[in-house]
Amino acid sequence: MRIVLFEPEIPPNTGNIARLCAATRTPLHLIEPLGFSIDNKHLKRAGLDYWPHVDVTVHPNFRQFLETVAPPRLVMATTKASTAHHRFAFRADDAIVLGPETRGLPMELMEGHARVRIPIWGEVRSLNLSTATGILLFEALRQTDSIVDAFPA
Repeated sequence: MRIVLFEPEIPPNTGNIARLCAATRTPLHLIEPLGFSIDNKHLKRAGLDYWPHVDVTVHPNFRQFLETVAPPRLVMATTKASTAHHRFAFRADDAIVLGPETRGLPMELMEGHARVRIPIWGEVRSLNLSTATGILLFEALRQTDSIVDAFPA
């Protein structure tokens, strides 16, 4: 399992997601351009002292990410998907891709890939990026029993 943030814009969201990735031993991939510096104090503050435990890679663009990492399957998170995340069959080697906070993933990037949405009440446009990432990641880990294997009781 890996989390991919395509052109993230808000430092605290990325910092919170980095903390989530550290807590679950999930690799984090950031696709440039970023809306902040990776050294941004707000980014580091959100991740606190967890940064040394985050397996983070920054890629100059999505094409380079695909060529370097070659994930078996991309799972695109979008409000435009027809399949709810809890009805989707995640696999342990999935790359869960989330888009920038202000615009989401571009349609051309999602074409030909699996898409999931988090069901929310129609008057709310979307969830916070770090909240959405946590929901998707823990559902994927639950389905694949990865959380049990990685973190024994």
